[in-house]
Amino acid sequence: MTLFVGTSGWQYKDWRGVLYPAGCPTRLWLEEYAERFATVEINNAFYRLPTRENFESWRERVPRDFVVTVKASRYLTHIKRLKDPEEPVNRLMTHAAGLGDRLGPVLLQLPPTLKADAELLDACLACFPSGTRLAVEPRHDSWWTPEVRRVLQARGAALCWADVQAHPTTPLWRTTDWGYVRFHEGRAKAWPHYGRRALETWVGRIADTWAQDEDVYAYFNNDPTGAAVEDAMTFAGVARAAGLDVTRTPERLAQSSP
Repeated sequence: MTLFVGTSGWQYKDWRGVLYPAGCPTRLWLEEYAERFATVEINNAFYRLPTRENFESWRERVPRDFVVTVKASRYLTHIKRLKDPEEPVNRLMTHAAGLGDRLGPVLLQLPPTLKADAELLDACLACFPSGTRLAVEPRHDSWWTPEVRRVLQARGAALCWADVQAHPTTPLWRTTDWGYVRFHEGRAKAWPHYGRRALETWVGRIADTWAQDEDVYAYFNNDPTGAAVEDAMTFAGVARAAGLDVTRTPERLAQSSP
């Protein structure tokens, strides 16, 4: 298995002195990030879809082995609420195509008020180009039905395993031959960090579910105070100790640098 470990975004001011050296200008943060991590989830694409030129620029600035996951625009998921998906999906994928071979999965995070509609989800997933790795993060309990699970399986889409407060908020369904995990908020001090034991439990779940030749993407969304960076490092270390093949993560924090 290749376990891709990264964070949900890289542009956080309080990461200065944690991931980024104190004197590093913000315009070079992506390069600094990509030197230390091999993947990122572009979370801000949800709020405002970047232009194709933005995506092309990011592609040129990261190494060849770098993988960019794109969170779908809220226009598709929260405003249209998956209805009439053809135009927003086409616009999303036309822009994201600027990443070329750096493009990884596309994440659809559904609104917490959107109740289950398996047919609506199926029609939306069908609009994406063949071969697109799609992950879906429902946030209303009505989605946990056999019908929804069958739609994900039929479309080859991954159910995003989401964690809040060191507990899964979704069923641990394996719906395709790759996995996707998001860490939103831990229970350890200082908030919103994860404790080592919680991360060990997650490594065990992943190792028990996917085979050696399957990919799993794990992103830490608990960005305040640099918790995401520190937890990603700990998580990767635990996974490596368990014998998993993990993409690069920082060896040390910026403040530990001489």
